[in-house]
Amino acid sequence: MADSEAVIRLYRSEDKIHPRAVDGFYARWRWALVTVTQAVFYGLPWLSWGDRPAVLFDLAARRFYVFGLVLYPQDFVYLAVLLMVSAFALFLFTAVAGRVWCGYACPQTVYTEIYMLVERWFEGDRNARLRLEKGPWSFGKLGRKTGKQLAWIAIGLWTGFSFVGYFTPIRTLGAEVLSLGLGPWEAFWVLFYGFATYGNAGYMREQVCKYMCPYARFQSAMFDRDTLIIGYDPVRGEPRGKNAQRGKKGSDQNRRAETVGDCIDCGLCVQACPTGIDIRDGLQYECISCAACIDVCDGVMDKMGTPRGLIRYDTENGMSQQLTRAQHWRRLFRPRVLVYGIVLLLICAGALVSLASRHSFRVDVVRDRASLARLVEDGWIENVYRLQIMNATEATQRYRLAADGLPSLQLTQETTVEVGPAGARWVAVSLRMPPEAAQALKAGAHPLQWRIRREADGETVAEKSTFVVPR
Repeated sequence: MADSEAVIRLYRSEDKIHPRAVDGFYARWRWALVTVTQAVFYGLPWLSWGDRPAVLFDLAARRFYVFGLVLYPQDFVYLAVLLMVSAFALFLFTAVAGRVWCGYACPQTVYTEIYMLVERWFEGDRNARLRLEKGPWSFGKLGRKTGKQLAWIAIGLWTGFSFVGYFTPIRTLGAEVLSLGLGPWEAFWVLFYGFATYGNAGYMREQVCKYMCPYARFQSAMFDRDTLIIGYDPVRGEPRGKNAQRGKKGSDQNRRAETVGDCIDCGLCVQACPTGIDIRDGLQYECISCAACIDVCDGVMDKMGTPRGLIRYDTENGMSQQLTRAQHWRRLFRPRVLVYGIVLLLICAGALVSLASRHSFRVDVVRDRASLARLVEDGWIENVYRLQIMNATEATQRYRLAADGLPSLQLTQETTVEVGPAGARWVAVSLRMPPEAAQALKAGAHPLQWRIRREADGETVAEKSTFVVPR
């Protein structure tokens, strides 16, 4: 019977969830993080750094600007480091505090909160929305629905516009939109990202968290009994009883405590849950730790004159063993948390050291594959190279070229190269060796070093290469 019900549920469309608006300590924290994250997301593209955007991923020019840092595709290693930091941070925070990322800062949660706020502005809170859904169509209902949809579309398009503003200077992008001269790729990504925001936050909502997000599925591998979760205290709450049942018990407090728990079975925790679960059924993968049930339950406890914390942030061991705060802190420093923390610190420290010691320019040396070595006038041997000099500063720089490691090497071109701000330049250069020096070497490839020195401050980058002596 249970298997057949599960199959039917798999193919049955989900009923729309209408979460109740909640106010409380955690709700205010959630909205504070919504405000901060969206101020950063929408504001960064407009922030200037000199005569350019502070954050710009210029794919056409293959330049990535992050405030004063200029990165090239050759700096891809930093993206790998960023992904590793994100992964270990996720492991660490999940082992310690469960799915707090999902409940407070995940983009899906953030935009769902924004879209539900707009929905409440136009259609009212939960009960009003339910009445509106069941009621017949009228001009009032049509106006409310249309206003909500237009506001949702506007938020989605502005989000898509802001997203593309990280890849195309947003002021240029805005001028193109106003003049109806938006390029096809920019238009595609504005509409695509806007539609994704509109669909995920407006309609799919909890379905993304329950069925599409992989984090919900593999979180159990990172949880243990000392991970912070949202839990219901059955020792305090059970057996549940309505207000009427409590009245029948009389005024004897001891008798009431023996027969009815603190949970009055009002169902507000279920109504407030954005994923529609009943937290009283125990830990469930659908729970995103948003704490809406805590806020609404604490409000009920205040009205009933009973202590808060019937539903609270706690660990499974904390619930079952009634651990003190000091015991909770001691369990925080368990082996898996320490390992995650140490690895994360090491990766971050390595990345910071690498960035601090990073040269302000890069050099790539490529041998001319059309002619590895050739004889020129008077028996001299010539090797041709192509050097790419990438200036990671935002000022024009001059660089002096030199090669060493082999006797009597001579550069045949001008040894000084000028590269524009945040620019790159390919330079074809040739090295020559006199015949008497070549005779002292065996035929084949011999190692040498290119040394490129910036004239402004003497900073030098060395790159290895080879000089080929023919047979």
